[in-house]
Amino acid sequence: MHLEIVTPEATLYSGEVESVAVPGVNGEFEMLKDHAPIVSLLKEGHVKVHGNIQLDEEVEAKFIKTDKGVSLAINSGTIEMNDNKIIVLAD
Repeated sequence: MHLEIVTPEATLYSGEVESVAVPGVNGEFEMLKDHAPIVSLLKEGHVKVHGNIQLDEEVEAKFIKTDKGVSLAINSGTIEMNDNKIIVLAD
């Protein structure tokens, strides 16, 4: 599935991923391929991206590398998933 992480300053990531876990206002949840369409508000926490993630040098410092992929700290945001495309608008 395709993921885009966008902030007011720039697009931090755009590419294929295996799964994404986010800090929803009602608790953390994870999305895999063919997840039902969803729109949700996000609270402070980490967006955890699993897969073989290749980051551009200019944004690499914003992410934390993990065993399964990368993690990005956010203050708030929104997420939309539809037709195996996820868009995270993060602050």
